[in-house]
Amino acid sequence: MSREPEFRPHRVVVLALDGLLPFELGIPHRIFGRPRDTRGRLLYDVVTCSVRPPGPVRTDADFAVQVEHGPEALATADTVIVPASYELGPVFEQGVLTGELAAALDRIRPGTRLASICTGVYVLAAAGLLDGRPATTHWADADRFQRLFPHIRVDPDVLFIDDGDVLTSAGVAAGIDLCLHMVRRDHGTAVANEVARRTVVPPHRDGGQAQYIHRPVPDPQQATTTSARAWALGRLHEPIQLRDMAAQESMSVRTFTRRFREETGVSPGQWLTQQRVERARQLLESTDRSVDQVAREAGFGTAQSMRQHLQAALGVTPTAYRRTFRAEKETAALRR
Repeated sequence: MSREPEFRPHRVVVLALDGLLPFELGIPHRIFGRPRDTRGRLLYDVVTCSVRPPGPVRTDADFAVQVEHGPEALATADTVIVPASYELGPVFEQGVLTGELAAALDRIRPGTRLASICTGVYVLAAAGLLDGRPATTHWADADRFQRLFPHIRVDPDVLFIDDGDVLTSAGVAAGIDLCLHMVRRDHGTAVANEVARRTVVPPHRDGGQAQYIHRPVPDPQQATTTSARAWALGRLHEPIQLRDMAAQESMSVRTFTRRFREETGVSPGQWLTQQRVERARQLLESTDRSVDQVAREAGFGTAQSMRQHLQAALGVTPTAYRRTFRAEKETAALRR
């Protein structure tokens, strides 16, 4: 009788640097510390390390954090995340690593997934890990970052960028979106949505969504587009016209479109496509419905239309997405 493969959670190591922002340091622990398999076992093992031996690390607040692991923890990582810091010194000023930081990063094994939140991207850039690749950071810092690292393709308008083995995000809450995206990539939408529900955050904000939304909190004296969005989500499988959404709020199409973009950062058409892609992903992961059936239920109408949209959003066809996700689930099941 064959032995069951040993279960090993995916290890996420968070690199805590002096001047770190406590909120952003806590994001990976909050998001990756929640997902569990069907046996109740944690899918991720999250630890924090410093570039120095265990001890206190300064924050940008009036307290320090006690870090229990030194740089040797980086050698054990499957994913390394670098949150923002306000004390990066020559990394921020000149785009070069300190000897201490360079020695720590050298411990990371080849093939380890790397991610940054906000100005943590400076560390990846100074290490040469982003040359010739797309990246993002906080919109207020994007111009300076581009000048310091001209060989990086900086996009200042998006929440996060997934470039395969290296992912970067904008500031603060965009770090939540990035970490949820990684959970979704690793274990599917159902697991990521459950983490989001427990964290009381939106389950999915597309990486290409604008960083700066003119009116993230609607003026209570003005009508919003909230009801129209809820109405649309309940009938994604049906044809939805812009004028029908506007009618839900008793607005003209022009006013509705402007207010929708102010509140969500995307146009109504882009938002509908994002929701339909997300619905298609859920159906491909959790059901055995044919591609044609999934296309109809997600509101794409035809399989060809859905293929085009999934290819644009995810870089894969519906069939390839389902095959990859099922293979990952079967591999995970063997480990249980």
